[in-house]
Amino acid sequence: QLQLVEFGGGLVHPGGSLRLSCSASGLDLGYYAVGWFRQAPGKEREGVSCISSSGSMTTYAESVKGRFTISRNNDKKTVYLDLNSLKPEDTALYYCASAFARFGELKRLEGEYDYWGQGTQVTVSS
Repeated sequence: QLQLVEFGGGLVHPGGSLRLSCSASGLDLGYYAVGWFRQAPGKEREGVSCISSSGSMTTYAESVKGRFTISRNNDKKTVYLDLNSLKPEDTALYYCASAFARFGELKRLEGEYDYWGQGTQVTVSS
């Protein structure tokens, strides 16, 4: 079974930046698409970004496009989410998730993901 652990969250001022990491173990990450989701208190979990197994394809929610960047290093078994120009509305618990996928395949829905991390908290506040 693929196991995922996120880290890198914290408290940051508006306009600041963070790098979130999703570390994988148990299976070869190179065969899995990875997505980032977030959930704020009282709100539904929403998709933020996803990346195909090789990193050749990516997608972003409109709310974060141009500010967040997803990337991966399969040799390090890690997927990153760089959060830039952070806004208070970005405050949420951020999760990474993974699903077996073919080259270039993206996963956009929660139900498509088989493995989930425990989440890392991002708080944007002055």
